[in-house]
Amino acid sequence: MQSLNSNLLSGLRILVVEDDLLIAMDMEATLEDFGCHVVGPCERLDKAMAAADEEIDGAIVDMNLRGEYSFPLIEKLRGNGIPTVVCSGYVDLPDIKLRLKDVPMLPKPCATDKLLEIIQRTFVREQRRAQAAAN
Repeated sequence: MQSLNSNLLSGLRILVVEDDLLIAMDMEATLEDFGCHVVGPCERLDKAMAAADEEIDGAIVDMNLRGEYSFPLIEKLRGNGIPTVVCSGYVDLPDIKLRLKDVPMLPKPCATDKLLEIIQRTFVREQRRAQAAAN
């Protein structure tokens, strides 16, 4: 398994969508420690939908935001070509797994090293693909 390289994450603009304040603050601090710029955190679906229009390199999304599922946001992000990781207590539900089978998912609560590993794998790979396509 590839080790984490904070230089690969430095400068990435990551949208954080999480309605639990403590989890959002922890995620924000972790991402900033690795040089990421955090957009949000957004605790409501309407705020997250608006933030998804900003220039971002990736998104970490909770599935249930105060009773609203994040499917519309995830579809919008997909449509915009934004790599997305779902970090939620709902990832083991069969309907979620089926509907989001191509989206990397982490059960919540997740260990920091697992979160960083999956965002490095997901966001950096997509950023490299985009750069290669532009050249």
